[in-house]
Amino acid sequence: MHHLDLLLLFLLVAVTALTVLAQALRVPYPILLVLGGIALGFVPGVPHVELDPDLVLLLFLPPLLFHEAFFASVRELRADARTIALSAVGIVLATMAGVAVVLHAAVPDLPWAVAFAFGAVVSPTDPLAAIAIARRQGLPRRLIAVIEGESLVNDGTALVAYGTAVGVAVGGTFSAPEAVGGFAQDVVGGVAVGLVAAVAVGWVLRRMDDPVLHVTVSLGAGFVAYLPAEQLGVSGVLAAVVVGLATGHRVGELSSPAARLQGAAFWDVLVFLLNAVLFVLVGLQLPGILEDQDRSAGTLIGLGLLVAATVIAVRLLWVHTAPYVVRALDRRPQQVARRVGWRPRTLLAWAGLRGAVSLAAALALPAGFPERDLLVFLTVCVILATLVGQGLTFPALIRVLGVEDDPGPLREEYLARKLAARAAVDRLEQLRAEPWTRADTIDRLQGLHEFRYRRAAQRAGWLAVEDGDEDLHERSLAYQRTLRDVLDTQRAALVALRDEGRVSDEVVHALVRELDLEDQRLEI
Repeated sequence: MHHLDLLLLFLLVAVTALTVLAQALRVPYPILLVLGGIALGFVPGVPHVELDPDLVLLLFLPPLLFHEAFFASVRELRADARTIALSAVGIVLATMAGVAVVLHAAVPDLPWAVAFAFGAVVSPTDPLAAIAIARRQGLPRRLIAVIEGESLVNDGTALVAYGTAVGVAVGGTFSAPEAVGGFAQDVVGGVAVGLVAAVAVGWVLRRMDDPVLHVTVSLGAGFVAYLPAEQLGVSGVLAAVVVGLATGHRVGELSSPAARLQGAAFWDVLVFLLNAVLFVLVGLQLPGILEDQDRSAGTLIGLGLLVAATVIAVRLLWVHTAPYVVRALDRRPQQVARRVGWRPRTLLAWAGLRGAVSLAAALALPAGFPERDLLVFLTVCVILATLVGQGLTFPALIRVLGVEDDPGPLREEYLARKLAARAAVDRLEQLRAEPWTRADTIDRLQGLHEFRYRRAAQRAGWLAVEDGDEDLHERSLAYQRTLRDVLDTQRAALVALRDEGRVSDEVVHALVRELDLEDQRLEI
């Protein structure tokens, strides 16, 4: 690729400018990045960018999957395992079949295997924009967990189906038993490789004290699982997901506080840049794709709208029919208690946005593949229709349906804070008998944690507030405002000392970092 340095600079400038604009317009940044990429692609003089699909699947997918799985809740995934499995497998296969039938009917000369390959291309979801909207609108945490869980697994389902269909299209034969067996092998093999990688990564992390090395190992963890799985012919996607889930679930025992702080900051920046660059690159592909089309604009637009409508309709139909079939077969009380109404299910259906994985799969179609240029164009149409169309209407749909966050997660937080504070108070009482402790220190710390205990209990409603009682939450906020003012004063004093030449920049950076860490603990 020519002028790589200029291209990288262009991408960074474009990502920064478009993200700032997205924040000003209060639009999820993936939507504006795609639209901005399309607009920039038509500007004369803008470098032509060809997105290497192998680079996307190899360089971008493992760290993004690892990060998403690392911060996923194993408890919530386990609780909704059936819903997630039905979505991640059932919707993928239903979408693949529905799109194949519609596309073959619209383009009769298109071979069935090619139509099914395209159906697999547009079946996996990209949760980034949907989750960003859902969290901003206060969607219940359970729905967010299902959206995340589905996206963690459906990439593997779609890519396995994609590989089978492409193999048939380029001269192979299809056998249902072989396809089912191959799918089971990919799933079991991917999970097994992920578990082995998790053990290896955990063993390494336990023996490292340097936070920088911890972050480095975590960066490589997704690749440690993904690459061997792909070489063994099993699902690298599931392997990366499993190592992320296992490592994230045990992060407390595998890393130090310093490593966790540095790791969180590093991953926030890395994941943002990877996603942002990917969405801009998706938009930049459209001008080049249009150059290779030999159909009329009207025909292309019509096919694009037809395929996008099919993708959306299949998901809506599945979400509003499959649960009733399952309910008729499974009437266990614990499952009955977890049932939701049609409004949350509608939001789950509307959250099926497509993204970079679909485009990478389309671009990975081999040269000479029947109607390859058309399939790539239609993939971009589906991404635009779901990411932009559904993404922009998602907030309005949430408001119209009136689905609000449930108080359960917040009460869980208060419960955790209350019990942690009680554990600290009990431990301090035990430490009071130790000869090396000071009574005034124990009294001060005990008073602090007893206040935290009562504040959490009061906010959760477990501690009755009588007339004239002090609002402990307001008292805490007043204390925090005072503390932040003091921290700001200390930072200013340190900078003044540096400007006067009395202390070095190294000393100032170290002390300011300590103040910043204390500042981050504040809620205001």
